[in-house]
Amino acid sequence: MATRAASSASTREKLLRARGAAAKLALLSSAQKNLLLLAIADAIEANAPAILDANREDVSACRLQGAMRDRLLLTEKRIKEMAQGVRDVAALPDPIGEILAQWIRPNGLRIRKVRVPLGVLGIIYESRPNVTVDTAALAWKSGNAVVLRGGREAMCSNRRLAEILTKVPGVPDGAIELLDSSTRDSVEELIRARGLADVIIPRGGAGLISYVIENSTLPVIETGAGNCHIFVDESADFDMADSIVINAKTQRPSVCNAAEKMLVHEQIAAQYIPRIAKKLAQAGVELRGDGKSRALVGEEEMGAASEQDWGEEYLRLCMALRVVAHVDEAIAHINRYSTKHSDAIVTRSEDNARKFLRDVDSAAVYWNASTRFTDGAEFGLGAEMGISTQKLHCRGPFALAELTSSKYEIVGTGQIR
Repeated sequence: MATRAASSASTREKLLRARGAAAKLALLSSAQKNLLLLAIADAIEANAPAILDANREDVSACRLQGAMRDRLLLTEKRIKEMAQGVRDVAALPDPIGEILAQWIRPNGLRIRKVRVPLGVLGIIYESRPNVTVDTAALAWKSGNAVVLRGGREAMCSNRRLAEILTKVPGVPDGAIELLDSSTRDSVEELIRARGLADVIIPRGGAGLISYVIENSTLPVIETGAGNCHIFVDESADFDMADSIVINAKTQRPSVCNAAEKMLVHEQIAAQYIPRIAKKLAQAGVELRGDGKSRALVGEEEMGAASEQDWGEEYLRLCMALRVVAHVDEAIAHINRYSTKHSDAIVTRSEDNARKFLRDVDSAAVYWNASTRFTDGAEFGLGAEMGISTQKLHCRGPFALAELTSSKYEIVGTGQIR
């Protein structure tokens, strides 16, 4: 049975081990890394019963409800998906050593820019055990060591998964280090570990992400909360809009690319809002709206949306509706309230679609498709580290290429300046 006791090694000791492992991982060939990942996938499947036992201990001890409890829960199917995700990463091209650019200067110097690992990745995440495996696979494929600080609710699951990964032959000592999640001290130590870790990646709710950004002394790749919008334009095909809205809201409401808000053009609002409100309600979605939306369906069927609603990421079966006068008002609303994650327009008008795609300032912008596609695997990138909503150092789903830096290699024949 998994134990909930903290590891005796200090955060600094674990970071030092990770630093040593990073140097070894950076030297592995693509073939060596791929064989390692395939062995890890096999080990995960072979140890599924032990993983499920540890996860049951976490689930029984936690007080999480709804979407958050679902994120913690592992099943046989999810473990198989976890293992397949590792195999998918193994099948991807290795970014390390890729030549990004090369040229020759007039003085004969040969310069080339190549991809190199970042080094040690510090990952702070909430109670999603799959992140433990996803991040390790991506880190190792890109030649990085990983230091993980998961949520305390997933303590047993994370420890069991880390134990399985470290026992795979060929994994360098320190390649994955799991910090104590019973105290917040480990978070503070990790985000201030300059010289020991190279980048911090927070994954979770807006509160966690904001805290890390505001307090870290290391560079942070921000994985964003998802207050995602769908704008149903005046020329939208209603059947298409229904399908997109229902999928984006209900297919998995606990994830960051689920739609939270819907904007409807005023010229179709009287027809479309009662129609989609009925379908959303039948799917168990709690509805909130502005005055115009509520007037069209009845105040008993739709609660009043407050100013706070427009900026909130619900992560549950709840959606707020608003009537807008035109595409420009929809864009202005989204750019004001969106978390710059994923936003969509449903329209037959190419002019409006192109304006929307150009002017909405989000990491992923859709025309006639569900926001649920903002995902590394769906984009053909394999497992992802998260969805970045910032503009430096990467934006959108980030995976292998985004877990690298670059360096210049300069070859001369005795040139001096």
